[in-house]
Amino acid sequence: MKKAVFIYSPEQLGYKFSDTHPFNHKRLTLTMDLLKKIDALDDVDVVPARVATDEELLLAHDPKYVDIVKKAGHGELSDSQGESYGIGTEDTPIFENMHEASAQLVGGTLTAVDYVMEGKAKHALNLGGGLHHGFRGRASGFCIYNDSTVAIRYLQEKYNARVLYVDTDAHHGDGVQWSFYEDPDVCTLSIHETGRYLFPGTGNITERGNGQGYGTSFNFPIDAFTEDESFLEIYEKSMREIFEFFKPDVVLTQNGADAHYFDPLTHLYGTMNLYREIPKLAHQLAHEYCDGKWIAVGGGGYDIWRVVPRAWSMLWLEMTDQQLPTGPLPQAWLDRWQPEAPVPFIPTWEDPNPLYEPIPRKAEIEEKNAQMLAKALHIIRNEKRV
Repeated sequence: MKKAVFIYSPEQLGYKFSDTHPFNHKRLTLTMDLLKKIDALDDVDVVPARVATDEELLLAHDPKYVDIVKKAGHGELSDSQGESYGIGTEDTPIFENMHEASAQLVGGTLTAVDYVMEGKAKHALNLGGGLHHGFRGRASGFCIYNDSTVAIRYLQEKYNARVLYVDTDAHHGDGVQWSFYEDPDVCTLSIHETGRYLFPGTGNITERGNGQGYGTSFNFPIDAFTEDESFLEIYEKSMREIFEFFKPDVVLTQNGADAHYFDPLTHLYGTMNLYREIPKLAHQLAHEYCDGKWIAVGGGGYDIWRVVPRAWSMLWLEMTDQQLPTGPLPQAWLDRWQPEAPVPFIPTWEDPNPLYEPIPRKAEIEEKNAQMLAKALHIIRNEKRV
């Protein structure tokens, strides 16, 4: 059995709204090239992503919606016709062959699932996935089909698995949460910037699930300007307690890289240290509770030059038990990509210290986050006392 597989097909780069849209899968190319330049990714590690079938997409999406996406990508739908389905909008414009490109990203996550669940690999990574805002009959927030929702339903139907979904993207994992809001066999954990300031505006601690699923939806909305220390305290405590509470068969992590200070769409003050630590704990707990069954996907991350390649490289390096590098990035990688980049690269694996001016409200933000954490975990901690 392989330690881990890296799911990728060049066709995944076809998921492209426009040259100026913030969602840009060039970050996949940049990440793979960085990993190859440090000899951390071999051709034998790479498994091609298959295309999800319509039947698989229907595990999470309405047939009418899938049909609309197909028509839109083949020039058979106007923007105004698509708007009620969330496509042809500023966030999610129509592009050629959008159904095929989206189905390829979903298929990548399903390939990852099969590799792990069939015992071909302990872990699997599909950086092309992580499109957590897609809804049953509507696109949203750059996401057309929701690969994580499809993958979780697939895990349930094909493998009868109890799934923990962990989302550390700066935006709330709303599409996945609402899909399993009444399901006691799927637990969702999302740490995100509070919806008071950021899309999609949901993810409050009071969103705990409904009916039989009550108590299996956990949200940790952190304050704007939250730094590494507070983020990681919330991550570590919530992960340990929720793993112990839910005892999953498999964990699926969404690894958006947009909680970083440089990210243009969010207001968090994370550094590269976040992206060293987040996969470390997920890896450890997957082995502790799930016999190592860990599927990881990408997600947000809109500084595609300075942040995402370093952050996602750390994820693969952790997954494959390779040493996390420090010091300079490979000169050959910097020379290859700097001419194309609109910003100067950070030339090292770590960020400069300090990366930003001290935050006057630091203590207040940390206190607020600590109170939020206690309220969000109250339901588990209370149960333990009984």
